[in-house]
Amino acid sequence: MKILIVEDEKTLALEMAEFLGKEGYVIEHAWQKKSAEEKIFVNSYDFILLDLSLPGGDGLELLAQLKSNLERDDAVIILTARGDVDDRVKGLEAGADDYLPKPFSLIELLARIHAITRRRHKLVNNEVEVKGFVLDIKSHKVSFGEHDLNLTNKEFEIFNYLVLNKNRVISRNNLTEHVWGDILEINSDSNFVDVHVKNLRKKLSIHATIEWFETVRSIGYRIKL
Repeated sequence: MKILIVEDEKTLALEMAEFLGKEGYVIEHAWQKKSAEEKIFVNSYDFILLDLSLPGGDGLELLAQLKSNLERDDAVIILTARGDVDDRVKGLEAGADDYLPKPFSLIELLARIHAITRRRHKLVNNEVEVKGFVLDIKSHKVSFGEHDLNLTNKEFEIFNYLVLNKNRVISRNNLTEHVWGDILEINSDSNFVDVHVKNLRKKLSIHATIEWFETVRSIGYRIKL
């Protein structure tokens, strides 16, 4: 999954980036409102961690711009030292999914991300079952019965993203963006996504038939359940 950190406290931003990167998330930064707007204009994100006090403008203005686009589905967690109740209410009413006042624990931030993921995808816990395969979004593991699958980080992220968006056709560009990062930095002619998907399918098919893992010709992939 892909996260944009909009935070001008660079020490805090880098700490979050390092911590979440180790958890398997793809991280991008924006240090001010203008650069955040530019990134949001070009890319979509699974999560945006948004500080309210930004150079060049207020984070609530950025949130309002983001939520005015009905095609966007980025989850937003507000991170700010402005702990007044009025600010919390304004952020939540503007469409933020959660609010975490500074200082906060990185472990708590991760727990909030997991909680929002469960809520958005209607999960009872951190596990998703797909035709006998069990995907754990917290531990980044996939199992089938008593067998743990030896997936690479990217193979897990591909499977995770497709499963959480089941029954939707996910384009190669969309999959690339959310698993690898900025699509502008990647050669669009490369077939590396197909290679990773092929390896993932091979590992899944050892345990069961996977006719539900579809290739949609000239577009991308779909987990059809």
